[in-house]
Amino acid sequence: MRSKSIYIIRHGETEYNRLGVVQGSGVDSELNDWGKAQAAAFFDAYEHVPFDRIYTSKLQRTKQTVQAFIDLGIPYESHAGLNEIGWGMREGRTPNNMDNAYYRDLVLAWRNGQVELAAEEGESPMQVRERQLPVIDLILSRPHEKCILIAMHGRAMRILLTTLFNQPLTEMDHYEHSNLCLYKLSYCYPDRQFTLEVSNDITHLLSLEIPHNS
Repeated sequence: MRSKSIYIIRHGETEYNRLGVVQGSGVDSELNDWGKAQAAAFFDAYEHVPFDRIYTSKLQRTKQTVQAFIDLGIPYESHAGLNEIGWGMREGRTPNNMDNAYYRDLVLAWRNGQVELAAEEGESPMQVRERQLPVIDLILSRPHEKCILIAMHGRAMRILLTTLFNQPLTEMDHYEHSNLCLYKLSYCYPDRQFTLEVSNDITHLLSLEIPHNS
């Protein structure tokens, strides 16, 4: 029976993450020192996994997260379809009460079924799902890749997981995440079904010493 193992991770921490600044797809930030340490810890834990290919978004923080695997010679591809949701005109701004209230209300609207509602000058969850679908189709069209690693973003990951498990987008907040967390799935080709094996796992980070500024 043909199957595929799929490891999906969120990128490591950026300085914007640390400061609580919304990045979305419009802010192409780098990993900070803690994010680089998270990436190194993940590599140490999963270096032995025989990944056939790595998929990242077009944003550099995802590629930086898996650079150590790429340096081993594992083929990789970057796809804009895996980019974070476009959070719109408020991306990159210092957090303030008005912006926080706007995003809180927006996410609540999504939970209540308004998944076609886009952030101002940004994207809706439905739009993100639509751009993810061709990437999903591409990945599943390659059964010879028996084990793959996908590096992406928090909200985009939530949207992807609901799509893979054929769930409505209103369920996406059930998939919790943190920087450099891991979701592991298996896909069985004959019945075209995904199975969730690991959810929001960060055990590979437990050996890290928490920085004083966190």
